[in-house]
Amino acid sequence: MLKKLVIGLVAAAAFAVTPVAAQTIVDEWASVKAPAPIELKTVKVDPKTTAFLVLDLVKQTCNAERRPRCLASLPKVEKFLAEARSKGMPVVHSIVASATAADIAPQAAPKEGEPVVSTVANKFIRTDLDKILKEKGVTTVIVVGTTAQGAVLFTASEAAFLGYKVIVPVDGASAENIYAEQITAWTLATAPGVGPNTTMTRFDMIGF
Repeated sequence: MLKKLVIGLVAAAAFAVTPVAAQTIVDEWASVKAPAPIELKTVKVDPKTTAFLVLDLVKQTCNAERRPRCLASLPKVEKFLAEARSKGMPVVHSIVASATAADIAPQAAPKEGEPVVSTVANKFIRTDLDKILKEKGVTTVIVVGTTAQGAVLFTASEAAFLGYKVIVPVDGASAENIYAEQITAWTLATAPGVGPNTTMTRFDMIGF
């Protein structure tokens, strides 16, 4: 009888703590502490084998009402875009399904001959992006745009999975809030299959 009583008490105790052990991230949301900042690295690229992917910088989303942080990133994108073009680096643009190339912000507008793809957040899906890059001999991509947690995250991740080396300047990956930019940067730097092929950096840390 005593043995059965002990077993019953142990089972009851285990049952009592189960709800605590079964807490979800939603239950613990307020207690989550951000990890240490990721390391930004200096990187040198070969313009002949590197492409600059400029994603979804269209007026429908990159504006003062929806994403003021996107607007703030445009001067840096514009400056690097000019440098990339001067070095002969291939440039590829993307737009969201509801936009046209004419909707791209003037600072990032495509030049004649620069491809523009239109699709969902992952710009390799239902487009010729992979083919375009391979035909140009590209092995490394620099990915910028908005949203960080959408086009940048999924396109950069897919590029890594496809075997490209990926470079993401954090000052070119904008979102509607800093949390989205933070989680995107952390994921790209640490995710299995992505982190080892991705270099997180800033525009001014990229050399030719």
